[in-house]
Amino acid sequence: MRRVIVDCAMYRDGRRSAAPRDFSDALAEARARGDAFVWIGMHEPTEAEFEQVSREFGLHALAVEDALTAHQRPKLEVYDDSLFVVLKPVLYDDAADTVTTSELMVFVGDSFVVTVRHGEGAAPAAVRHRLEQDPQVLRHGPTAVLYAVSDAVVDHYIEVAAELQGDLEELEAEVFAPNASDSKNTASRIYGFKRQVLEFRRATSPLLQPMDRLASGHVPFVHEHARPFFRDVADHLTKANEYVEGLDRLLSDALAAHLAQMGVRQNDDMRKISAWAAMAAVPTMVAGVYGMNFEDMPELRQGWGYPGVVALMVAVCLGLHRMFKRRGWL
Repeated sequence: MRRVIVDCAMYRDGRRSAAPRDFSDALAEARARGDAFVWIGMHEPTEAEFEQVSREFGLHALAVEDALTAHQRPKLEVYDDSLFVVLKPVLYDDAADTVTTSELMVFVGDSFVVTVRHGEGAAPAAVRHRLEQDPQVLRHGPTAVLYAVSDAVVDHYIEVAAELQGDLEELEAEVFAPNASDSKNTASRIYGFKRQVLEFRRATSPLLQPMDRLASGHVPFVHEHARPFFRDVADHLTKANEYVEGLDRLLSDALAAHLAQMGVRQNDDMRKISAWAAMAAVPTMVAGVYGMNFEDMPELRQGWGYPGVVALMVAVCLGLHRMFKRRGWL
């Protein structure tokens, strides 16, 4: 049976502790204590499965709709009772050269965090485990969870960008190889790679504004002392965006270089064809002239006429061949 609620726990003073099974009771106890919060992790819930959680935690209807529908751009939205953040973790399959994105929604409110994951990438479970090993960070409450999740997603952006950079270097070596123009799939590979970088950019670029807002320290439900931490995440995100923009520019340059090489190769082929056609035209013209039915033709009655004309055709063709060879047409 599919587990919708992957994990549910209460954290007191930075440490995981037993909590009432009912969401409402757990949240009431966390708010009463003041040093506790509830963290619920969910994976692809349906509307009916998410209805109880949204009701107990007072989540805004528009944010709930976005969390259930998925296919959202990275964003930050502030509501009266909660903060809603959309992140897009990425995965890169090196064997298939494909970038896939999933979605991670984070609700942050008074003494609670709700994470909703769509897709198979970047599960918050690893972040939860790491935070539980560091009570000093977890003691800062829901803000610490939002920071840790954002930091993990953005750090993975840089790792994926480094993998893409390595594959791009291999592709560039293929483009500029001596026999690169013989490969019919090079252009399609470059274009396909460019599509993957575009998919990556859709995850990284829109997230910069939300991170800047969190780093400004003027966002409800985010502790003011978390500003330097979110500023660090924003710096890493800027670095990831620079990587992505650099990859896109290099791919555009590689595609332009490949097309230029193909154009040069086609021009070379056309010159060779033209040269051979010119050499073939000379004997064809001479033979055509002597094939006309005239009695008074030069050297027609001479014994050396036939070998002389053949020698003339050979000499002209050799002269043309030498000229074309010198000019690099052959």
